[in-house]
Amino acid sequence: MLKLCFFASVREQLGTAEENMVLPQEVATVGDLAELLAQRGNPWNILSDEKSVLIAVNQQICARGQALQGSEEIAFFPPMTGG
Repeated sequence: MLKLCFFASVREQLGTAEENMVLPQEVATVGDLAELLAQRGNPWNILSDEKSVLIAVNQQICARGQALQGSEEIAFFPPMTGG
């Protein structure tokens, strides 16, 4: 079971903070998961935008090519700014 967490403006746009889902067989990577969720349509399609949404697996920011096992916590959040 994947635990999907949505933070900051991503959470606000989607209208949800988290959900659980079984890893679909056709989803092998973090990028595949983002694309699957984006297929839900607007506003979910923001998840496919690599410049607007970062992804972390088990609290570690990762590339979209990161493989999934099926029991991870996946977080989606906007890029952070410093100052």
